[in-house]
Amino acid sequence: MKRLSEIINGIDVVEKINNTNCELESICFDSRLAKEHTLFVAIKGTQTDGHKYLEQVFNSGCRCVVCEDLPENAPKDATLVIVENSAKALGELSSAFYDHPSQQLKLVGVTGTNGKTTTATLLYDMVSALGYKAGLFSTVSNFIGKTEVKATHTTPDAVSLNRIMYEMVEAGCEYCFMEVSSHALDQYRVAGLEFAGALFTNITHDHLDYHLTFKAYIEAKKSFFDNLGKSAFCLVNADDKNGSVMMQNTLASKNTYSLKGMGTFKGRIIESMFEGMQLEIDGQEIWTQFVGHFNAQNLLAVYGSAILLGFDKMEVQVALSKLKSVDGRFETIRSNQGQTAIVDYAHTPDALKNVIETINLVRQNDQQLITVVGAGGDRDPLKRPEMAKEAVAGSTKVILTSDNPRSEDPDEIIEQMMKGVVFKDRIKVLSIVNRKEAIRTACMVAGPGDIILIAGKGHETYQEIKGVRNHFDDREVIREIFNAE
Repeated sequence: MKRLSEIINGIDVVEKINNTNCELESICFDSRLAKEHTLFVAIKGTQTDGHKYLEQVFNSGCRCVVCEDLPENAPKDATLVIVENSAKALGELSSAFYDHPSQQLKLVGVTGTNGKTTTATLLYDMVSALGYKAGLFSTVSNFIGKTEVKATHTTPDAVSLNRIMYEMVEAGCEYCFMEVSSHALDQYRVAGLEFAGALFTNITHDHLDYHLTFKAYIEAKKSFFDNLGKSAFCLVNADDKNGSVMMQNTLASKNTYSLKGMGTFKGRIIESMFEGMQLEIDGQEIWTQFVGHFNAQNLLAVYGSAILLGFDKMEVQVALSKLKSVDGRFETIRSNQGQTAIVDYAHTPDALKNVIETINLVRQNDQQLITVVGAGGDRDPLKRPEMAKEAVAGSTKVILTSDNPRSEDPDEIIEQMMKGVVFKDRIKVLSIVNRKEAIRTACMVAGPGDIILIAGKGHETYQEIKGVRNHFDDREVIREIFNAE
């Protein structure tokens, strides 16, 4: 049990009404979870406003509420705490309720458009391999030590974040690595957390359906670094022009990594093939099981973070050479007929371009690259023609298909994608709405030695159509087709 007076200490309060000495068993922002001895925080969210449900909250027996607007007809015995920003307050209150777990961990956050999942996961894998217990928050899955906790968002809500981190502390974890999305930053989901370090991978066109402008998207990312403390480190990709922007106002120590120029941590690709690549990092040659410029950047970020966390340089370099790829990230599957399928989560124009460029650096002139790609429904429509444009620019043939159409008509999504294909290139583009048939067609077209890129869904094991999630795994489909050959 916690007392309200304890956990509101330190947050900005506009007004307190009634006794704040009440005892609490839980904290929530979902009115359906409110009950006696619960602190309910009314948030003005993107979908709904928690203030609309205060009558329901009071009827459930809840008598402790944090809100921005004073409710009408509140019970006389209700304790009300008025704040300016209840979303921010939720993060700070959740942290206090769970005994500030981020302060008991070395918490490192990874933000950027592409590479968040790979970088955070590889940091978790490396630290675990070095013999330390760690936690992970990622798009693919969350882990408390070796125990998996299902992931529903790239960055969970503030209550879940702090509850799971509390469980990490209880389980003996010393480190935690977290993907930090722009949505989470804008919605204050990481408010109240104390980060030991923050990474910036890159920033490209994405999520403008939510942020509306690229400037707002950059500012959301930048806010992560603006709020770091003096004892933290920040590590940014110097090869991205916005890397320096992220560091402008931070109090944290400033560090960079680069494959192209100067940086605190420098690297270069010596040799690359589908089986892996030879890197030079800080003067030491390392063979890795990864492929491509973007993965070289991710590995350099992992290396730099590990050094900044205080790990031994030689131990880190050895551990780097043993790391394996993350599910659905440049995952390679080969057929008995000599075709190579690559499944990748690339769902932004820049990510797709990077994957295609990586393949083209390795493939021979007599090998076709057949790309199967779609675009998600109910998401930024501006990137749809750009996705098709990048696919066509670097591929021999392209099959446009469904991704997760969600509530939208998949035919219309493909039609919007086709606007990015100039007339002379349309001869090498097919449209097949059914994703399984699109993949099957790509396999039929591919000959021995050819490469099939299936982009957009990566690790996902579902396809969302008209609000229903149906089981669908690109990797399963490929293996089924290849084994049937």
